[in-house]
Parts: sequence; structure tokens; C-alpha cells
Amino acid sequence: MLARALPGRGAVAERILTPSVDRADPPCPLFPRCGGCVVQHMTPPAALAWKTGLVTTALQLAGFTLPSDIGHTQSPPAARRRIDLAIRRAPGGTAVGLHGRGAEDIVPMTVCAVLHPALLQLVLALPSVLNRLQGLRRAGSAKINLLDSGPDVLLSTDAPLQARDRGILAEFAERHAIPRICWQPEGGPALPEPVCQRGPVSHQLGGIAVVPPPGAFLQATREGEAAIVDAVLAGLPDRLPGAARVIEVYAGCGTIGVPLSERARVVAYEGDAAAVACLASAAGGRRLQVARRDLGRQPLLARDFAGAAAVVLDPPHAGAGLQMRELAAADVRTVIYASCNPAALARDAAPLARAGFALDRLTVIDQFLWSARAESVSVFKRPPSGRRRPGA
Repeated sequence: MLARALPGRGAVAERILTPSVDRADPPCPLFPRCGGCVVQHMTPPAALAWKTGLVTTALQLAGFTLPSDIGHTQSPPAARRRIDLAIRRAPGGTAVGLHGRGAEDIVPMTVCAVLHPALLQLVLALPSVLNRLQGLRRAGSAKINLLDSGPDVLLSTDAPLQARDRGILAEFAERHAIPRICWQPEGGPALPEPVCQRGPVSHQLGGIAVVPPPGAFLQATREGEAAIVDAVLAGLPDRLPGAARVIEVYAGCGTIGVPLSERARVVAYEGDAAAVACLASAAGGRRLQVARRDLGRQPLLARDFAGAAAVVLDPPHAGAGLQMRELAAADVRTVIYASCNPAALARDAAPLARAGFALDRLTVIDQFLWSARAESVSVFKRPPSGRRRPGA
């Protein structure tokens, strides 16, 4: 391979002399300009192996010995059910898509190899609708989730929507069978407000129908969500008495907490008010207690974990931070960590290694196909005779 250096951007390949057996022809014509996919030049098995290496290296740096058997799963193309879009109005029309790699420019999304076809259809139809909105002056964004009830749209613009804008969006919802479109000002703290609602909004979490808030976090694919839930449940202690209690932190809308409540009593902590309301709606009649708590500012203390059979956490991209110090100091023998960032995983897992935990199970989940995102579920266990080191 012949490469050329680019100032501030590393190097770019100019010519491939001898292709690797792991090299593939990128399936998307927008590659590599679009910032969504960065490894479409790799075969899916090679990309999964690379992401596995990112996760295993992070855990080794944290001080763990890898288990002999590592689980793997990879989502298929055209399966992604959520997308965050950038919107930019220009003299030639409105661009809707993702930012280019290392640039502020938006690459208009005309095709996509990872997005579910139902969402891609909406993305392709959005520019003509946004062109007509008075509430979009220069820039905005959109979050679209594909729920069980249909597409759910949260639109943000840099000016208030006018009455005419709301009528245009209602027509768009009717034409594309969108149950709900909500709006909020771009970059502002205001809560989303409904623009139009054609029918009920619902989504199944662990067999329970809930109403996710606008722009709610969902796992990127159904296959990825199932793999994460299965790996968490498989990591629980083999024997859980009827009174066993599992503590979940960063519970979100209940993707993991609802299935967990089938196996044990669950106390779920989450900081986002809308997510807490969604999770609480699923808790009726289940062994699921929901509490709102800003874990970044007020992490649970070591004593709060007393008596827990296991602790499950699925923190944001930045990791769990100070929460891990308290968790490592707690009298807990099983910690199950769902990670979307190997660098944060390395930082967060290190206190567990110092506290005497061992890595019992590991599953790597590639649900962000062709991206640099590597997700995993790590099961850490501490033997009964384990002793925490002073200051852990």
C-alpha cells in the first residue's frame, strides 16, 4: 500500500499494491466521505476480530486475564433502527445526513447500508419537507427511532415552528405513517413538545409495552439488544433465591431492567426524568423498583450495594466515573458491565481488578456495523475468600 500524509489527519491510502484477504469493496458509495462508517473496507469477520481486539486489550490494560471462551455477535446490514441526523440549510437546498469524517460539512444521505429501509425512506423524504419550514433558518437536527408502533421523530430547529410548519409536518406524518413527531429548539434545554400524534406510541421491552419518550435511547439493532440482554442474564449467579436483589445503574428505559425482573427483584437507578417515567410505567406488577438519581453527581455509595446478589450497569459513552470506586469498595461478588467504549471500560474496570475481581465471561457485540464502535458485556466475579486491597 502506498500512503500519503495529510496535515492533522494522519495518512490516506493512494494505491493498494497487494490487497489483504480481509479487504472488501465498500458497499456504500458515500464511503469514506460519510462519517458514519469507517471500516467498510474490511470484511465483517475482520471488523469483528478488530473490535474484539479493542475490547480485550482494554480489559488486559485494566489488569484482567481473559477467559478462554469469548462470545461474539454481529448485527446484519440494514438493521439499524435509530439515527441522529444533522440538518443544514443552504442556498441549494437542505442537506440531511451525517457529518463528514473530520469535518463540519454534512454529507447528504442518499443511500445507507446499515439503516433499516423504513428509516432510510424517511431520511430521503426529509429534505423536501424541511425546505418548506419557516422554523428552520440555518441548522437543526433530527432523531428518529423505529419503534414497534412505527417511526418516532424528534426534530430540532434553530427557530420556533410556525402554525404552517406544524401543518406541513402533520401531512408528512400522515403520508409516511408516523405515529408521533415532536419538536424542541436546537441546542436548548426545553422539553420536547408534540407537533402531531396520529396514533399510540409503544415499544416492547422484555415483553412489556412502554411509551418511550421522544428521542429515547434504544439499542441500535434488535439483534444487538438481544445479545446484550442474553449476555447480562447469563452472567447472573447460577442460584438466585426468591428474595435476591439485583441493582441496576444507568437503567435507561428498561432494556435490561425489565428482563432482569423476571429473574430477581431489581432496583433500577436512572437520572433522566423521561426515561424514569417510561421505566416506571413498565414496573407495575413486576419485581422492579425505579429510582431517579443523577449518578454522575451523586453516585451510589458502597453501603447502598449491601446485600445485592449482583450489580448491572450500562453507563454512557464516557463511562461510570466515580461510581466504580464505590462499587469496587462494596461487598458485591458479581458485577456485569455493558460497555459501548473500550477506553472507558479500561478505566472503569481497573478498580474492580484492584479489588480482587476476575473476568469470568466476555461477549463482544458488533451492532454498529462498519463503525469504530465496539460494545461488550463483561462479567466480573469476586470469590468469597477475595479481599479488597487497602484503598481500592
